Amino acid sequence: MITTRIMRAILLCPLFLALPCLLNAQTKPVSGSVKDEKGVAVPGATVQVKGTSTGTTTDAQGDFKLNAPASATKLVVSFLGYTTQEVDIAPTVSVTLVLDNTTLTDVVVVGYGTTRKKDLTGAVTSLKTKDFNKGIVSAPDQLIQGKVSGLMVVNNSGAPGGAATVRIRGNASVRSGNQPLYVVDGVPLDGRTARPNIDANGLGQTPDANPLNFINSFDIASIEVLKDASATAIYGSRGSNGVIIITTKKGSVGPAKIDVGYTIGTSNMMKKLDVLSASEYRKALTDYGLAGGDKGGNTDAMDAITRNALTHNFNVGISGGNDNGRYRASFGLLDQQGIILKSGLKKYTANLNGQYTFLDSKRHGRRL
Repeated sequence: MITTRIMRAILLCPLFLALPCLLNAQTKPVSGSVKDEKGVAVPGATVQVKGTSTGTTTDAQGDFKLNAPASATKLVVSFLGYTTQEVDIAPTVSVTLVLDNTTLTDVVVVGYGTTRKKDLTGAVTSLKTKDFNKGIVSAPDQLIQGKVSGLMVVNNSGAPGGAATVRIRGNASVRSGNQPLYVVDGVPLDGRTARPNIDANGLGQTPDANPLNFINSFDIASIEVLKDASATAIYGSRGSNGVIIITTKKGSVGPAKIDVGYTIGTSNMMKKLDVLSASEYRKALTDYGLAGGDKGGNTDAMDAITRNALTHNFNVGISGGNDNGRYRASFGLLDQQGIILKSGLKKYTANLNGQYTFLDSKRHGRRL
């Protein structure tokens, strides 16, 4: 009996030794890397053998390894925001993903996240940097003035930095306010201004300041306008007059990039009031028997208190990052003179933001 068992073990040993060789013959190892058009590694990209369930994801350096079936010929590489690529299987594969612009432009930011524009059921208008009004603007609401149907933006005064009346689809309330809710990078504003109107010693009231003056228009990446009941569903009663969502620029993966902008402009009165000159005024006094009211002055009061006003707008921003973090810093200076002497607006803005990776997700092989 013992002899029979020994003989069986001897006969089965070659089969067990040959089994790994047979398994290896049915698969072939494949390794490679995935990068974007700038040569930056793409972590978390999906690499799958075409027509099978075999696949993996790239690591933090954009590299991958897998065992493909011996009969497989193609790999399918995909990542959100990039065009899916099919490449031939080889022992070493190098894949370059191309940005899918059509997909990116269809994404719209709403109160509860992002969604594709064609999937929206509410009335939403999305404007990117290329759609904004060009030139010198002192507040973000001037970027979309006249650009959105159903949105009215009217300056309350000619004062630099003055508040504007913003209405989405007209007035929605009789007694309460009609201004829309502003949301900046997911944070709702309460709508108050840092400089309310004040009484200038009996000479009249100074106009309100724009509540968005603290934002530099240079830092804005997109503006979404929510115009119907979906705004109320997201933000409650605060969104009953519509919502304007402002998203600022963020850093991108790649070498440091510097953006610099400078504009200069001038403004003056479009039409001066037609008033009497000094000689015409004296003649009128004489004609009406009021010559005693002549004080002997020859000053043109309108010219004395107005000027051709200059506006300087300087902005600089630096951004960059890698797989572990992205950053963007910016500084802006706006010096806007008013056409009335001793009136104007000087605005200094600074912005710093970043997104950084601190932990690795062992479960999905992706970064958190």
